[in-house]
Amino acid sequence: MVDYHAAGQPASYQYGGNGPGIGDYMAQEDDWDRDLLLDPAWEKQQRKTFTAWCNSHLRKAGTQIENIDEDFRDGLKLMLLLEVISGERLPKPERGKMRVHKINNVNKALDFIASKGVKLVSIGAEEIVDGNAKMTLGMIWTIILRFAIQDISVEETSAKEGLLLWCQRKTAPYKNVNVQNFHISWKDGLAFNALIHRHRPELIEYDKLRKDDPVTNLNNAFEVAEKYLDIPKMLDAEDIVNTARPDEKAIMTYVSSFYHAFSGAQKAETAANRICKVLAVNQENEHLMEDYEKLASDLLEWIQRTIPWLENRVPQKTMQGMQQKLEDFRDYRRVHKPPKVQEKCQLEINFNTLQTKLRLNNRPAFMPSEGKMVSDINNGWQHLEQAEKGHEEWLLNEMRRLERLEHLGQKYRQKASIHESWTEGKEAMLKQKDYETATLSDIKALIRKHEAFESDLAAHQDRVEQIAAIAQELNELDYYDSPSVNARCQKICDQWDTLGSLTHTRREALEKTEKQLETIDQLHLEYAKRAAPFNNWMESAMEDLQDMFIVHTIEEIEGLIAAHDQFKSTLPDADKEREAILGIQSEAQKIADYNNIKLSGNNPYTSVTPQIINSKWERVQQLVPKRDNALQDEQSKQQSNEHLRRQFASQANIVGPWIQTKMEEIGRISIEMNGTLEDQLNHLKQYEQSIVDYKPNIDVLEQQHQLIQEALIFDNKHTNYTMEHIRVGWEQLLTTIARTSNEVENQILTRDAKGISQEQMQEFRASFNHFDKKRTGSMDTDDYRALLISTGYSLGDAEFNRIMSVVDPNNSGVVTFQAFIDFMSRETTDTDTADQVIASFKVLAGDKNYITAEELRRELPPDQAEYCIARMAPYQGPDAIPGALDYKSFSTALYGESDL
Repeated sequence: MVDYHAAGQPASYQYGGNGPGIGDYMAQEDDWDRDLLLDPAWEKQQRKTFTAWCNSHLRKAGTQIENIDEDFRDGLKLMLLLEVISGERLPKPERGKMRVHKINNVNKALDFIASKGVKLVSIGAEEIVDGNAKMTLGMIWTIILRFAIQDISVEETSAKEGLLLWCQRKTAPYKNVNVQNFHISWKDGLAFNALIHRHRPELIEYDKLRKDDPVTNLNNAFEVAEKYLDIPKMLDAEDIVNTARPDEKAIMTYVSSFYHAFSGAQKAETAANRICKVLAVNQENEHLMEDYEKLASDLLEWIQRTIPWLENRVPQKTMQGMQQKLEDFRDYRRVHKPPKVQEKCQLEINFNTLQTKLRLNNRPAFMPSEGKMVSDINNGWQHLEQAEKGHEEWLLNEMRRLERLEHLGQKYRQKASIHESWTEGKEAMLKQKDYETATLSDIKALIRKHEAFESDLAAHQDRVEQIAAIAQELNELDYYDSPSVNARCQKICDQWDTLGSLTHTRREALEKTEKQLETIDQLHLEYAKRAAPFNNWMESAMEDLQDMFIVHTIEEIEGLIAAHDQFKSTLPDADKEREAILGIQSEAQKIADYNNIKLSGNNPYTSVTPQIINSKWERVQQLVPKRDNALQDEQSKQQSNEHLRRQFASQANIVGPWIQTKMEEIGRISIEMNGTLEDQLNHLKQYEQSIVDYKPNIDVLEQQHQLIQEALIFDNKHTNYTMEHIRVGWEQLLTTIARTSNEVENQILTRDAKGISQEQMQEFRASFNHFDKKRTGSMDTDDYRALLISTGYSLGDAEFNRIMSVVDPNNSGVVTFQAFIDFMSRETTDTDTADQVIASFKVLAGDKNYITAEELRRELPPDQAEYCIARMAPYQGPDAIPGALDYKSFSTALYGESDL
């Protein structure tokens, strides 16, 4: 992204030390969108203006551009433009039409721009070559800034500010003209006409122009400038008028052309400008003095008004009131004070700036009115901050005090509410006569409940004392709601005394009634003590009898059956316990009937009734045979699974070792030297056939494995072989026998092609096996070096590296036997060369430098003759005849020395 303004950061285009003001101007630009999303109207204006500006210079070289983002893509006209406007020669351009030539030309132009102090950021040659309109416009704008605007200097201002000041000076006497920028100020066209009239009054009838007719004004100025001042028309009046804000860069470019056209008249204004400058300095200094006096007075008045407010220490009684004071203080710190801090800082800056300007312009120093010196303001400000610090400390301390009070108040109300909630209904409960018609169990329950209440009452004693203590502390701290606190505390204490008296009376009544019902209760208690564990046992038994089970082995199901048999053996004793428990309940009922005691409801100590015990016992009796059947079914299933395991293991324990044995035998065949290579190959073929014949055993194992999977059997302790192990071993066996056979076949091909005897081949194998210590059929580089040395090679590092590049072209780090014999065959046998083949073709051609198709068909077998004819190129020598073929290049290509 090209960012032309990025305030506060490095600009996208900056001039590095090549004149004051340009870098600052570029850093302040804020009208070019950071993402290069130009307003379409602005882009249209820039295209017209920049194109016209470029053509105004290119026409000096006899050329021009039509499309600004297309005509600069090859870099040629861009380099020419830079040469024209700079008067310097650029490096010679590249005339090629390839993309790389265009990029190189544009880079030369960008390097030249950079050499002029322009820092180009994010503009690359590729974007210009690709016709990126935004990048191209940005690049042309930097060129305009550097060569048309940078050197403009007016009254110690330069570049944009200098050009703006020049326009303001030139148009100041004209009505309806107020140049403040390079966009809106030029929209009505009067400023353009004023510039021309100021320098060439005979060309413009300024008094006849109307502000409400901008199109006419603009066209008049543009036509006069083009006709009489040699300034090309860079914009259309309609483009400016129909745009809310004309493009600043387009206007600056246009106006800079007027500046350069009228630059000769600049000297005439120098003397007047000097006088204006001196007067402006005096006026500015007087304005600064007045501003200082007013700002100092306002600031001192605010300080004197604020200090008493900060020194006010009247506290509020409530937390809300103090929070409002704190909020007021925060408003002061966040809202009211920060602007005053800025005013104080600005006051000091203005004072120092004023004194500096007075000193630089040889003026006497400024002395403020009495009491308005910077030191006076600093003293007042220090007093303000001391009062502010004291006010903040007081606020925090008072807030802490009120927070403590508020916390105590909330704590008091919370504890009082909890206590009142707890005491609610307690008096009515203590006064009731429920024990008069209760059973002994009810009485005992009421006594235990009363004991619990007494414990609770004792525990609440601390809370009552805490409530009284907090009420006392609130009184001592002058809590604003102390009367309400005291009244509530007194009510709580009175109620507490009443509860204590009622508690004692109720306990005596309960203890007196308890003794009357103890006999019957002892029997109920005994029943409950024995019924509860028996009931739990039955529930546990029912849960166990209905529990789902998952087993995977015969041992596991046999364990469950044994546990179930053990459970059944306990049932007779359980039945005796059931009858004993029911007898206790019957005895209690007999005693009640004999003594005319009316028992109210069920046993108070348990909810387990005789009906419940009998019902659950009947359920246990029903579940036992169901459990028997389920265990027997599972035992049958596990016996079947065990048979499948043993069947698979029996076959796998045969197949697995067989595969391993065959792998080892094949490895020995490939390493040992038993018989000729043909014998070894026949032996391997026999092994391969025996392996293929063994395939039905694998298929049987697969069928057995499928049955195991369908039965969801996950382990097999009878074998270490899984079906996956067997599959992988079988695939490796097939691969190994095929690869080993192929290696022997390749050795036979090598032997026959190179003329190696069987004795040599055996000698090669013996040497290789000797150094193949791991018996893997391959060796690492160190073992291979030792092997070569043993065969008589004198090896330096360079020679060994050459040999390794032949035998291990892929840099795998290992050398196979096949690679070794290929190398040894090349070293020990004679082979044909390209020169020998060329000499042979020359004999067939009758010592000519070419050969014909007829000669080839006559001397060679048909298929080989046609092979040569299809691939031989026409002979191009001076002695060529129609149909002559080049056998030399064909022979060279056969040996890889050139392309076929």
